[in-house]
Amino acid sequence: MNEPSAQRVAVVTGGASGIGRACVVRLLREGLSVLYTDVAAVDGQRTLEDLDAPRERLQFMAGDVRDPAHHDHVTAQTLSVWGRIDVLIACAGVQTAGRLVDADMQAFASTLDVNLTGAALACRALLPPMIAQHSGAIVLISSINAVVGFPGQAAYDASKAGLLALVRHIAVEHGRDGVRANAVCPGATITDFHLRRAAAQGQSGAQLRQRMQGYGLLGRAAEPEEIAAAAAFLVGADASFITGHTLLVDGGVSIMGARAGT
Repeated sequence: MNEPSAQRVAVVTGGASGIGRACVVRLLREGLSVLYTDVAAVDGQRTLEDLDAPRERLQFMAGDVRDPAHHDHVTAQTLSVWGRIDVLIACAGVQTAGRLVDADMQAFASTLDVNLTGAALACRALLPPMIAQHSGAIVLISSINAVVGFPGQAAYDASKAGLLALVRHIAVEHGRDGVRANAVCPGATITDFHLRRAAAQGQSGAQLRQRMQGYGLLGRAAEPEEIAAAAAFLVGADASFITGHTLLVDGGVSIMGARAGT
């Protein structure tokens, strides 16, 4: 992002860890002020302390993206502190495994509530101030699973595909209001979740990365910072004529065809 950004303000959901935290770090580095949210209050507070940014540039609010009131509070707090909202990056999500024929439909619905409805609620709350100032940029973090079929991910795949339709709706509905909306579809990414799961299995981060060698055309999984870089590009001035787009940040998995299964 190459325009003066000291006055720009971003909201990041799911910002306590993983891709969300990487987005917070990247936006701060780009000069934006950031309010980030997460249901994990302890992790969110720890991130706030670890990043050690001035409070006038960084705030954390704990809350559940499934709760409409949470998004209303986020909007009100952001406007109260900084007077505007320029960017939303929606990262909050859960990953559940299982085939549709075996699915617990309550768990299926819960996955959609977090991944899809949670993002929709964030957009609904933050769109009005963007429309009022006739400028804004939204990025929804989807997944390569939204465009490429994988076994055993029915609810997750459906929720992430829904985000692409939501992006198209916002782009079509609010382009003339000065609002852009795009999606990022990461491939396999080494996040805190994966590192914790590997640690529980007695594996180090280095061993996990070793296990991921051979993934995609680049032969490795992504790091969260690489996904954050794509999101930062899409909310910045260099992407000012891009809207309704799905950017695949997947190391080439989506073009591998039959090779993807080898």
